[in-house]
Amino acid sequence: MLNYGVPFPGTFPYKPRLARKNMRTPPDRSFTPRAGFSRRKKWIEIMPKRQDIKSILIIGAGPIVIGQACEFDYSGTQACKALREEGYRVILVNSNPATIMTDPGLADATYIEPITPEVVAKIIAKERPDALLPTMGGQTALNTALSLKRMGVLDRYNVEMIGAKPAAIDMAEDRALFREAMSRIGLETPKSMLANATDIKDADRKTHEAERNKVKAELSGAELDKALDALENQWNLGETDRKQRYISHAMAIAAQAIDVVGLPAIIRPSFTMGGTGGGIAYNRSEFFEIIGGGLDASPTTEVLIEESVLGWKEYEMEVVRDTADNCIIICSIENIDPMGVHTGDSITVAPALTLTDKEYQIMRNASIAVLREIGVETGGSNVQFAVNPADGRLVVIEMNPRVSRSSALASKATGFPIAKVAAKLAVGYTLDELDNDITGGATPASFEPSIDYVVTKIPRFAFEKFPGASPVLTTAMKSVGEVMAIGRTFAESLQKALRGLETGLTGLDEIEIPGMEEGEGSKNAIRAAIGTPTPDRLRQVAQALRLGLSEAEVHEACKIDPWFIAQFKAIVDMEARVREHGLPADAENLRMLKAMGFSDARLASLTKKRPKEVAELRNALNVRPVFKRIDTCAAEFASPTAYMYSTYETPFVGELRSEAEVSTAKKVVILGGGPNRIGQGIEFDYCCCHAAFALKDAGYEAIMINCNPETVSTDYDTSDRLYFEPLTAEDVIEILRAEQEKGEVVGVIVQFGGQTPLKLAEALEKNGIPILGTAPDMIDLAEDRDRFQKLLMKLDLTQPNNGIAYSVEQARLVASEIGFPLVVRPSYVLGGRAMQILHSESQLQSYLLDTVPELVPEDIKQRYPNDKTGQINTLLGKNPLLFDSYLSNAIEVDVDCLCDGTDVYVAGIMEHIEEAGIHSGDSACSLPPRTLSNEMIDELERQATSMAKALNVVGLMNVQFAIKDGTVYVLEVNPRASRTVPFVAKTIGAPIAKIAARAMAGEKLDAIFAAYGTKPDPRNLKHIAVKEAVFPFARFPGVDILLGPEMRSTGEVMGLDTDFALAFAKSQLGASVELPRDGAVFVSVRDDDKPRVLPAIRMLKEIGFKVIATGGTARFLAENGIESIKINKVLEGRPHIEDAIRNRQVQLVINTTDSNKAISDSKSLRRATLMQKVPYYTTISGAESAAMAIKALKAGNLEVRTLQSYFA
Repeated sequence: MLNYGVPFPGTFPYKPRLARKNMRTPPDRSFTPRAGFSRRKKWIEIMPKRQDIKSILIIGAGPIVIGQACEFDYSGTQACKALREEGYRVILVNSNPATIMTDPGLADATYIEPITPEVVAKIIAKERPDALLPTMGGQTALNTALSLKRMGVLDRYNVEMIGAKPAAIDMAEDRALFREAMSRIGLETPKSMLANATDIKDADRKTHEAERNKVKAELSGAELDKALDALENQWNLGETDRKQRYISHAMAIAAQAIDVVGLPAIIRPSFTMGGTGGGIAYNRSEFFEIIGGGLDASPTTEVLIEESVLGWKEYEMEVVRDTADNCIIICSIENIDPMGVHTGDSITVAPALTLTDKEYQIMRNASIAVLREIGVETGGSNVQFAVNPADGRLVVIEMNPRVSRSSALASKATGFPIAKVAAKLAVGYTLDELDNDITGGATPASFEPSIDYVVTKIPRFAFEKFPGASPVLTTAMKSVGEVMAIGRTFAESLQKALRGLETGLTGLDEIEIPGMEEGEGSKNAIRAAIGTPTPDRLRQVAQALRLGLSEAEVHEACKIDPWFIAQFKAIVDMEARVREHGLPADAENLRMLKAMGFSDARLASLTKKRPKEVAELRNALNVRPVFKRIDTCAAEFASPTAYMYSTYETPFVGELRSEAEVSTAKKVVILGGGPNRIGQGIEFDYCCCHAAFALKDAGYEAIMINCNPETVSTDYDTSDRLYFEPLTAEDVIEILRAEQEKGEVVGVIVQFGGQTPLKLAEALEKNGIPILGTAPDMIDLAEDRDRFQKLLMKLDLTQPNNGIAYSVEQARLVASEIGFPLVVRPSYVLGGRAMQILHSESQLQSYLLDTVPELVPEDIKQRYPNDKTGQINTLLGKNPLLFDSYLSNAIEVDVDCLCDGTDVYVAGIMEHIEEAGIHSGDSACSLPPRTLSNEMIDELERQATSMAKALNVVGLMNVQFAIKDGTVYVLEVNPRASRTVPFVAKTIGAPIAKIAARAMAGEKLDAIFAAYGTKPDPRNLKHIAVKEAVFPFARFPGVDILLGPEMRSTGEVMGLDTDFALAFAKSQLGASVELPRDGAVFVSVRDDDKPRVLPAIRMLKEIGFKVIATGGTARFLAENGIESIKINKVLEGRPHIEDAIRNRQVQLVINTTDSNKAISDSKSLRRATLMQKVPYYTTISGAESAAMAIKALKAGNLEVRTLQSYFA
């Protein structure tokens, strides 16, 4: 056996400058440095917080979208708690029901209302807050606050903006002002040119103001008000036409920039988030296409056109400043990907690992100078820099004058609660007057964080959900989530993050590089692959090193810093040693491998063993991780906060020391959901947080395990103990073993984190760890089609005609027996992954040979490298395909219920507004149901209750039904938390996730309801709630926006009112669907839908809409007394409907299709509506709801109301 010795001398451990401390010494718990901070003694007497402010309005970020995700629930939640802690009345507006911050107990007045300037103005008029804090809700909150300022609302009601003044926001977000500000302080920005329409905008505003002044001079009283309202309406109606003029004007200016800036050019729109509308233009055609999109996306119709800095190194500094001009750097962040990839899509590390101390100090000073010049008086900001590796030239890219995605990452990486501190600084405190919670007050917030570990963040993408989308990463963000991992070395941190992604990776796994040939052609293919930024580039870089490219060749191709490439090479070289020599037989060398982040599964793959065998060897040699605390101070002071990560330590220390300090309490462990992805997002994190809150209420020690830096669940004060670790069997079992050393682990909750923890249930059971709630076998029964079918037959319940296929050949037979159209889905997936409606044999063939192979895990691919059918059949042998007859025009219903093993409580019955066939996560729905009879609701309750009892559910259960011709069909049962739980809880006024958690811990429903003081009857609500999905299609050009059984939405909003039409209207406004008040509606529907569309068209006609229709629909409308204007379909010659949409002659589209050809033919129509932001409804029920909503909005009936008032 090879003696491994100390591996790869010269590159490991990493260079001394990369860590503040090379050895973590046990803190002296007897030392309290409080007396060392003399200024702190004064704050108790001074109490510097502002006494002139009594109430503060916080604007949230709205729905989860690409570029603005859970991190703003984390920051908003912290802000609400911090300000209420100081005695302020907190008013919150947010349209997202899946957030913790919209829980009724977090703010004094919670408005689940659309975040538009007009709606927020109504809230301000009603609440009269003293101050507005706009820095906690991302770009949405900033833009809304600036609009309110420009509209005069803030001045009219004497509302002060705190945290960031309007002038500071403008200077940071307006590209021209920012560039001028940097020039004033001697900092360079990339050579650039602005394209906007400021001159004609100013002229338009002056003309409008002159008209207003003329009216004011001529009229008074009621006549004046009426005339001003009419003038304002006329101005608002002209917004679309003005925008087109501004874009045309700015495009002409942009054309001149090519000669100034050259190509390639970076295009950055002003006042957008996540790089929306921006990109990299390599040629003139791309240049004008991106400029047009960027000008349209920018609220100010402005883009900055910059010289290319592609390939430069990118850094971020997270800075906090207070009113006394104290500035501290919370964290430096380095992007592994060079410039050209949006930082949200880039793999990043903290602290920055390739800066010398001198370089770091220059960047630190520059970032502080940026804050001072921009005028950010208090709170957190993020400053981004680019450095030319050839000559060291430093340029400032941009800054965010608010808490951001990077703020959340920096907070979790260091333990410093940026949002909480920023909220308190906004009301007058200074940094030295605030305690650092992590150290239990032993240090003040002015104590700059120091870390002695490496943090790696890797984004999670969802390109598989958007066929046709380019996976190339640019300056416009495309990732839907991220994972963070912590290790004592870069290698350990990186490999933990890779397995934490939950994409089937066990570490820096092998990957095929397309276009590989023999000889030099092979090298060219490798260079092309690693030179193109994609989600797989990191693995391709490692593969390039495996295939023999030198470190210098790799760097030249991808521009990733040589230090990182050397680290990848070290991992690859060690893999080669393990492949050649097998696993070491001694503890020292095995620990060395583990200290590099190699998982048991990765080592098993390298040595052709099973992970169980590697784990057995490791346990026999007593090679186990220890747990260290995130403490903000690199162990300089003791930390009472149990915020931990695992490490194998070597080669930093001799004797291993764990800081877990396990308690003797009764404990319940909650497994989180891991990185956000489509199908598994913030709704599940909400459930995990509520479980932690409830278990603490019930007297248990709540322990959270998760690896998502964006979420509230990974806030150090959500649970009693937090482990920031990948959700793999190996990592979770090691934590549980540590916790079992003292006290009692009562059990683990796997129901709340989506599919992620459910996949671990079997491994936990095998290791003797109790699972709380519904037994894993019962959860499996609901997924196993054969077993579930037998249960339904026993209960005399009905399913659609269905079948199950364990091979390709069986799939063809089952499909033939059921007949087309049919629905097919893989088993054991979430979010409808690879679920499709198939209309023909050819579609089935394409599904089996093109779609299913995407689901095959790497280990099966390696087992059958050249046998696609063998790969598919192996996969289906364990995870078969499920086929159902497609129920066209059926009503789909979701039911959420609670059960304690005996009693069942039906919490909510949601009627989908779209018909069955569209994934429930993508469908709008109403609670209570709008069209179902009492008898049908009774039957749904009866069936859900019988299934809950038969499955012996303890906790939550979700059932999906379809109703067709009076028959109820069971589509799916999930004995776990569903994504509708937060929506139902907010609608009925009961914390159902908390109740479920306590039921899982053994309490009975009646006792839990009594403890929370409420047991509402969901059938007797006096209000109605509508949930609407939000989609990222604008981020993926070329993707069809037609919905189907595979989920594609990233987030949701809620409309709440006593009237369905207004609730639906609010849901559309919250989802940024701009419902028109007048104009033209285009109608083209399939024959079956023509009679059903008449009520909606009549309603729109009555309120003044013109009707445009294609030939067949126009004839049908005429036969029914509705006049319309005939227009060509796209294939019937020009001018056609797409031209009319692009010419802004259509304000609303109602279009239903059935055949594959019709669906394909109308794809360009759907894309045009997306690009022109024209509301588009593909179902008759959706069209009816939209017509009702438009009528209600036109009548001016929209009012705002607090969530608390609905249950008063």
